[in-house]
Amino acid sequence: MNPKKMIRPLVRELHPYVYGEQPKIPGLIKLNTNENPFSPSPKVLRAVKSAVDGRLRLYPNPTAEPLREKLAGLHRCKPENIIVGNGSDELLALAVRGFVEPGSKSAVRGLQPAGKATVQYFTPSYSLYPVLADIHGAAKNPVPLKPDFGLPGVAELKRGKAWKFDAALTLITTPNAPSGCGYKTSDLEKLCRAQAGVVILDEAYVDFARENAMKLALKFPNTIVARTFSKAYSLCFQRVGYFVGNTELISALHKIRDSYNVNGLGQIAAETTLADLDHYRVNFKKIVSTREGLSRALTNLGFRVFPSQTNFILVEPPKFPAKTWQQKLRAKKILVRWFDLPVVENYLRITIGTATEARALTGAARDILG
Repeated sequence: MNPKKMIRPLVRELHPYVYGEQPKIPGLIKLNTNENPFSPSPKVLRAVKSAVDGRLRLYPNPTAEPLREKLAGLHRCKPENIIVGNGSDELLALAVRGFVEPGSKSAVRGLQPAGKATVQYFTPSYSLYPVLADIHGAAKNPVPLKPDFGLPGVAELKRGKAWKFDAALTLITTPNAPSGCGYKTSDLEKLCRAQAGVVILDEAYVDFARENAMKLALKFPNTIVARTFSKAYSLCFQRVGYFVGNTELISALHKIRDSYNVNGLGQIAAETTLADLDHYRVNFKKIVSTREGLSRALTNLGFRVFPSQTNFILVEPPKFPAKTWQQKLRAKKILVRWFDLPVVENYLRITIGTATEARALTGAARDILG
């Protein structure tokens, strides 16, 4: 018996999502996975610690109802417009399963419209998107952003003819990752209006941006906005994300999510976070200030730094290839992210840490340049 033959051919051929390096030795400055440099608020830490009691033997609220009610108050909608997941990644996977027909080969053979089996996204963007499409056996339609990572307009996309306005699911990271480029809500609105299928505006980094597109989730029946408590609210460890959208779309996703899919401590942490937003808004300002200062410092050292509306920057380093820079910085105990992808292989993505970590990075870069 060959265990390999027991695995579905589609799964055998999959290439999994590649994570950023997780440190296994002490003393590294971790600027490679876009985590928040600041701890959750003291109120959140107290709430989580106080919940570590006999409740651990019980299942959590199956639909995260108290959290959904608080989110509905924040976004001025109904709890029925919201689904909470084990990080927004779980919900993105549910969206592929819920809105896209599996089997791109059947679409090619004409057994179903090609758009119904298509997951569409811009490149570069979140590298999980193609993985989710492959897991589902869906067709992928990656379409390049502008050279400066800007968003192509509807007219430009029509002229290019690569973009599918009938795609079952379109995923747009806004602000974009890995470039950090922010997009205008007015431009996103035109794109949402033009699409026949579901559009997900993935706003994982929106708290560091100048504007957000939440209103579009409540304006268009085909539009969902994705948010997470990981990046801005320091809860990566707890894995809590959510979608806001049309009740029919959200109800469909509830049908296929796992039972008790959001852990109880995560729900408590997220609920308490929403009651302490002023604490986090102070941190947002600190991160943006450090981002601008680091951008200026690296520019003065000869780096090309792309404008960012996120908690990271994308840079093209001088003198050495980007991969070499990653290795040289790691030798100085600083982790940054390099992607082995043609569209971004000349760049490094650098998470905005504390002001002290930014100074350490700038000093290391100065040493490397000699």
